[in-house]
Amino acid sequence: MKILVCISQVPDTSTKIVLKNNNTSVSSDGVTYVLNPYDEWYALIRAIELKESGIATEIHLITVGKADVEPVMRKALALGGDEAIRIDAESSDAYETAGYIAAYAAQVGYDLILCGKESIDYNNGTTGTMLAGLLDMDYIGFATDIQIESGAALVKREIEGGEETDTCNLPLVISCQKGVAEARIPNMRGIMAARTRPLKVIVPSKITAVTEILTYELPPAKAGIKLVSPDDMDGLVALLHTEARVI
Repeated sequence: MKILVCISQVPDTSTKIVLKNNNTSVSSDGVTYVLNPYDEWYALIRAIELKESGIATEIHLITVGKADVEPVMRKALALGGDEAIRIDAESSDAYETAGYIAAYAAQVGYDLILCGKESIDYNNGTTGTMLAGLLDMDYIGFATDIQIESGAALVKREIEGGEETDTCNLPLVISCQKGVAEARIPNMRGIMAARTRPLKVIVPSKITAVTEILTYELPPAKAGIKLVSPDDMDGLVALLHTEARVI
């Protein structure tokens, strides 16, 4: 069984975001980029577990981005990927990203495609569903457990107020979240081997984006705190009434 894992590069959550070009783009100066946690900790690790159990034979990694994404690709290789593919394009549109990946995946053919439930930068959570649609595959989202038996997937997923278990024949696209796998870190052998592994660079297909980001807006600055003496209950009540407006 051949698995394709979709991965993306995202800013580290501790990074201070600075906008530029009249708030139409994000400055990359001083930004630390990491492998999207949902792709790494859950989708990729579950794929590795399936290979370690003998169910999967190959794990391919794919991303859409320019040369600056290669460090996160090598980290993914160090964790346990067999082949890394970079589609040489930049996109903030989920349909465009899914289209690039679908065009490549259709040529190669995969039994299972895994992705994180969302990326932590745009939080769209739609690339997996679009990818499934473009490839005419079934899709199961928000998986917390994935088992493969006799050419079918048994998937547990979160739903409103509980959990459901689905079964679906392969090929299949699944988005993953917490619970589907246990996070792990690359070992030294994997890190050293990944440094020299070739990365396959693919010219993107012609896909037209359907959305455009017009502007970014930072959240308002947090207001300062006010300390109230434990003895000043009248002052506390007044603040809760006039400023917090909770009473």
